[in-house]
Amino acid sequence: MISSRPYLIRAIYEWIADNDLTPYLLVNAEAPDVTIPGQYVQDGRIILNVSPQAVRDLELSNEWVMFNARFGGVSMAVSVPPSAVLAVYAKENGRGMVFSEDDEVLDDGTGTEPPDDNPPQPEPPAPPSKGRPSLRVVK
Repeated sequence: MISSRPYLIRAIYEWIADNDLTPYLLVNAEAPDVTIPGQYVQDGRIILNVSPQAVRDLELSNEWVMFNARFGGVSMAVSVPPSAVLAVYAKENGRGMVFSEDDEVLDDGTGTEPPDDNPPQPEPPAPPSKGRPSLRVVK
C-alpha cells in the first residue's frame, strides 16, 4: 500500500483551514530532498506556516508539499516530501496530528507486515475460580 501520510496531511490541513486557524507543518529539515530556507532550521527541524495568506501555489500531492513563500522578505520555492513532515497542526491551539519518523509500514511484497522483533507475549490463563460465583442486587 502507498503511504497514508500525504492523505492525512491534506485532511488535517483542510480541517484546520476550514476552522479559520493557521496550519503549521513541522518538517525534518535533514531528510533527503527537502528544499527549505536553511537559516531558519533549529535542531534539525523547521516550522512552516502554510496558511493561504502566507504561501502561494500550495500543492499537497502524494509526492510533494510545495509552495512559494517569503522568508525575511525574499521569495523562495519550498519543497518537502510528505515523509519529512513530522506534524501538521493549528498554531492557535496545537490541535492536529503528529507523525513518528518510522510510522510507515514496510511492504516486502508478501502482503504481510514485517515481523516484530518483540512480539507480545500471551497472557497466562486465569486461575480457576473456587466455588460458585456470587451475585448481589444493588439498589
